[in-house]
Amino acid sequence: MSNPVVLITGALTGIGRATALAFAKDGAQIVASGRRETEGKALEAELRSLGAHAVFVRADVRREDEVRSLVDQTVARFGRIDVAVNAAGTEGEPGPVIDQTAESYAATFDTNVLGTLLSMKHELRVMQAQGRGSIVNISSTYGHEGAAGASVYVASKHAVEGMTKSAALEAAGSGVRINAVAPGPTETGMLNRFTRTADRKAALLKTVPLGRVGEPS
Repeated sequence: MSNPVVLITGALTGIGRATALAFAKDGAQIVASGRRETEGKALEAELRSLGAHAVFVRADVRREDEVRSLVDQTVARFGRIDVAVNAAGTEGEPGPVIDQTAESYAATFDTNVLGTLLSMKHELRVMQAQGRGSIVNISSTYGHEGAAGASVYVASKHAVEGMTKSAALEAAGSGVRINAVAPGPTETGMLNRFTRTADRKAALLKTVPLGRVGEPS
Protein backbone atom coordinates (compact mmCIF):
# COMPACT_ATOMS: atom_id res chain seq x y z
CA MET A 1 0.00 0.00 0.00
CA SER A 2 1.34 3.42 -0.95
CA ASN A 3 1.40 6.05 1.81
CA PRO A 4 -0.76 4.19 4.33
CA VAL A 5 -2.33 6.05 7.23
CA VAL A 6 -0.87 4.57 10.41
CA LEU A 7 -2.01 5.25 13.97
CA ILE A 8 0.44 4.27 16.71
CA THR A 9 -0.24 4.38 20.45
CA GLY A 10 2.67 4.27 22.87
CA ALA A 11 4.75 5.90 20.14
CA LEU A 12 7.12 7.88 22.34
CA THR A 13 9.41 5.08 23.50
CA GLY A 14 10.64 1.58 22.78
CA ILE A 15 8.89 -0.55 20.18
CA GLY A 16 6.22 2.07 19.52
CA ARG A 17 8.83 4.69 18.69
CA ALA A 18 10.80 2.29 16.50
CA THR A 19 7.58 1.42 14.68
CA ALA A 20 6.85 5.09 13.99
CA LEU A 21 10.35 5.66 12.63
CA ALA A 22 10.16 2.58 10.40
CA PHE A 23 6.82 3.64 8.91
CA ALA A 24 8.14 7.18 8.40
CA LYS A 25 11.08 5.89 6.39
CA ASP A 26 8.61 3.96 4.22
CA GLY A 27 6.60 7.10 3.49
CA ALA A 28 3.57 6.45 5.67
CA GLN A 29 1.22 9.12 6.96
CA ILE A 30 1.49 8.83 10.72
CA VAL A 31 -0.45 9.79 13.80
CA ALA A 32 1.83 9.13 16.77
CA SER A 33 0.27 9.17 20.20
CA GLY A 34 1.40 9.17 23.80
CA ARG A 35 0.89 11.04 27.06
CA ARG A 36 3.84 13.48 27.06
CA GLU A 37 3.38 16.58 24.92
CA THR A 38 7.02 17.75 24.78
CA GLU A 39 8.38 14.36 23.75
CA GLY A 40 5.51 13.93 21.33
CA LYS A 41 6.24 17.18 19.51
CA ALA A 42 9.91 16.23 19.29
CA LEU A 43 8.95 12.88 17.74
CA GLU A 44 6.61 14.65 15.31
CA ALA A 45 9.49 16.84 14.14
CA GLU A 46 11.79 13.82 13.79
CA LEU A 47 9.24 11.92 11.72
CA ARG A 48 8.70 14.94 9.47
CA SER A 49 12.46 15.27 9.01
CA LEU A 50 12.35 11.78 7.48
CA GLY A 51 9.82 13.00 4.93
CA ALA A 52 6.70 11.62 6.58
CA HIS A 53 3.42 13.49 6.87
CA ALA A 54 3.20 13.06 10.64
CA VAL A 55 1.37 14.55 13.60
CA PHE A 56 1.46 13.94 17.33
CA VAL A 57 -1.84 13.68 19.19
CA ARG A 58 -1.74 13.46 22.96
CA ALA A 59 -3.95 10.72 24.39
CA ASP A 60 -4.11 8.46 27.42
CA VAL A 61 -5.33 5.03 26.31
CA ARG A 62 -6.87 4.47 29.73
CA ARG A 63 -9.48 7.15 29.02
CA GLU A 64 -12.13 6.31 26.45
CA ASP A 65 -12.94 9.92 25.62
CA GLU A 66 -9.30 10.52 24.71
CA VAL A 67 -9.06 7.33 22.63
CA ARG A 68 -12.27 8.22 20.79
CA SER A 69 -10.90 11.70 20.09
CA LEU A 70 -7.55 10.30 18.92
CA VAL A 71 -9.23 8.06 16.37
CA ASP A 72 -11.62 10.79 15.24
CA GLN A 73 -8.77 13.28 14.82
CA THR A 74 -6.86 10.75 12.72
CA VAL A 75 -9.83 10.30 10.39
CA ALA A 76 -10.50 14.05 10.26
CA ARG A 77 -6.91 14.71 9.20
CA PHE A 78 -6.23 11.80 6.84
CA GLY A 79 -9.67 10.47 5.91
CA ARG A 80 -9.08 6.89 6.98
CA ILE A 81 -6.98 4.52 9.11
CA ASP A 82 -5.18 1.74 7.25
CA VAL A 83 -3.01 0.40 10.08
CA ALA A 84 -3.18 0.74 13.85
CA VAL A 85 -0.35 -0.39 16.10
CA ASN A 86 -1.33 -0.55 19.76
CA ALA A 87 2.01 -0.33 21.54
CA ALA A 88 1.06 1.54 24.72
CA GLY A 89 2.07 -0.56 27.71
CA THR A 90 3.66 -0.71 31.13
CA GLU A 91 5.69 -3.25 33.05
CA GLY A 92 3.77 -2.46 36.23
CA GLU A 93 5.39 -3.39 39.53
CA PRO A 94 7.48 -6.55 39.14
CA GLY A 95 7.61 -8.78 42.21
CA PRO A 96 6.13 -11.89 43.76
CA VAL A 97 2.39 -12.44 43.98
CA ILE A 98 2.37 -11.83 47.74
CA ASP A 99 3.65 -8.28 47.17
CA GLN A 100 0.99 -7.33 44.61
CA THR A 101 -1.89 -5.02 45.46
CA ALA A 102 -5.17 -3.95 43.95
CA GLU A 103 -3.42 -0.73 42.97
CA SER A 104 -0.51 -2.45 41.17
CA TYR A 105 -2.99 -4.69 39.37
CA ALA A 106 -5.16 -1.77 38.25
CA ALA A 107 -2.19 0.31 37.12
CA THR A 108 -0.97 -2.52 34.88
CA PHE A 109 -4.30 -3.73 33.56
CA ASP A 110 -5.67 -0.25 32.91
CA THR A 111 -2.89 0.46 30.43
CA ASN A 112 -2.12 -2.96 28.98
CA VAL A 113 -5.61 -4.45 28.82
CA LEU A 114 -8.18 -1.66 29.03
CA GLY A 115 -6.01 0.55 26.82
CA THR A 116 -5.79 -2.16 24.17
CA LEU A 117 -9.51 -2.85 24.39
CA LEU A 118 -10.49 0.81 24.00
CA SER A 119 -8.02 1.31 21.17
CA MET A 120 -9.32 -1.70 19.24
CA LYS A 121 -12.93 -0.67 19.89
CA HIS A 122 -12.55 2.72 18.24
CA GLU A 123 -10.12 1.60 15.54
CA LEU A 124 -12.58 -1.12 14.55
CA ARG A 125 -15.40 1.41 14.49
CA VAL A 126 -13.58 3.15 11.64
CA MET A 127 -12.03 0.15 9.90
CA GLN A 128 -15.21 -1.92 9.72
CA ALA A 129 -17.01 1.02 8.13
CA GLN A 130 -14.15 1.24 5.60
CA GLY A 131 -14.28 -2.49 4.94
CA ARG A 132 -10.54 -2.83 5.40
CA GLY A 133 -7.67 -2.28 7.83
CA SER A 134 -5.06 -3.96 9.98
CA ILE A 135 -4.66 -3.78 13.75
CA VAL A 136 -1.49 -5.00 15.45
CA ASN A 137 -1.42 -5.33 19.23
CA ILE A 138 1.98 -5.49 20.92
CA SER A 139 2.01 -8.41 23.33
CA SER A 140 5.04 -10.29 24.69
CA THR A 141 6.39 -13.81 24.89
CA TYR A 142 4.96 -13.58 28.40
CA GLY A 143 1.55 -13.44 26.74
CA HIS A 144 1.66 -17.22 26.40
CA GLU A 145 4.04 -18.38 29.14
CA GLY A 146 4.67 -17.73 32.81
CA ALA A 147 7.41 -15.77 34.56
CA ALA A 148 8.21 -15.77 38.24
CA GLY A 149 8.08 -12.29 39.70
CA ALA A 150 5.94 -10.91 36.89
CA SER A 151 2.49 -12.35 37.54
CA VAL A 152 0.47 -9.21 36.91
CA TYR A 153 2.35 -8.21 33.75
CA VAL A 154 2.16 -11.77 32.46
CA ALA A 155 -1.57 -11.92 33.15
CA SER A 156 -2.10 -8.63 31.32
CA LYS A 157 -0.33 -9.88 28.22
CA HIS A 158 -2.27 -13.16 28.31
CA ALA A 159 -5.36 -10.96 28.29
CA VAL A 160 -4.08 -8.98 25.31
CA GLU A 161 -3.58 -12.16 23.32
CA GLY A 162 -7.00 -13.50 24.31
CA MET A 163 -8.68 -10.25 23.29
CA THR A 164 -6.76 -10.21 20.02
CA LYS A 165 -7.87 -13.72 19.10
CA SER A 166 -11.49 -12.96 19.96
CA ALA A 167 -11.57 -9.60 18.16
CA ALA A 168 -9.94 -11.19 15.11
CA LEU A 169 -12.78 -13.70 14.89
CA GLU A 170 -15.36 -10.92 15.24
CA ALA A 171 -13.75 -8.82 12.51
CA ALA A 172 -12.84 -11.63 10.12
CA GLY A 173 -15.78 -11.09 7.79
CA SER A 174 -15.40 -7.32 7.59
CA GLY A 175 -12.05 -7.08 5.82
CA VAL A 176 -10.17 -6.11 9.00
CA ARG A 177 -7.22 -8.19 10.20
CA ILE A 178 -6.24 -8.19 13.88
CA ASN A 179 -2.99 -9.76 15.04
CA ALA A 180 -0.63 -9.67 17.99
CA VAL A 181 3.15 -9.51 17.90
CA ALA A 182 4.89 -11.10 20.88
CA PRO A 183 8.49 -9.85 21.19
CA GLY A 184 10.97 -11.44 23.54
CA PRO A 185 13.22 -9.30 25.75
CA THR A 186 13.95 -6.11 23.82
CA GLU A 187 16.45 -3.34 24.62
CA THR A 188 14.09 -0.68 25.89
CA GLY A 189 13.62 1.44 28.98
CA MET A 190 10.84 -0.93 30.00
CA LEU A 191 13.22 -3.90 30.02
CA ASN A 192 15.67 -2.03 32.25
CA ARG A 193 12.89 -1.01 34.64
CA PHE A 194 11.58 -4.56 34.64
CA THR A 195 14.92 -6.21 35.42
CA ARG A 196 16.10 -3.35 37.70
CA THR A 197 19.73 -4.54 38.01
CA ALA A 198 22.46 -5.66 35.62
CA ASP A 199 22.59 -9.08 37.29
CA ARG A 200 18.86 -9.64 36.82
CA LYS A 201 19.09 -8.54 33.22
CA ALA A 202 21.96 -10.94 32.61
CA ALA A 203 19.97 -13.76 34.21
CA LEU A 204 17.04 -13.03 31.92
CA LEU A 205 19.29 -13.10 28.88
CA LYS A 206 20.37 -16.62 29.80
CA THR A 207 16.81 -17.76 29.12
CA VAL A 208 16.95 -16.43 25.54
CA PRO A 209 18.16 -19.10 23.07
CA LEU A 210 20.14 -16.57 21.03
CA GLY A 211 21.76 -15.21 24.20
CA ARG A 212 20.93 -11.59 23.45
CA VAL A 213 18.07 -9.12 23.60
CA GLY A 214 16.28 -7.82 20.55
CA GLU A 215 16.62 -4.27 19.28
CA PRO A 216 13.47 -2.15 18.78
CA SER A 217 14.62 -1.14 15.30
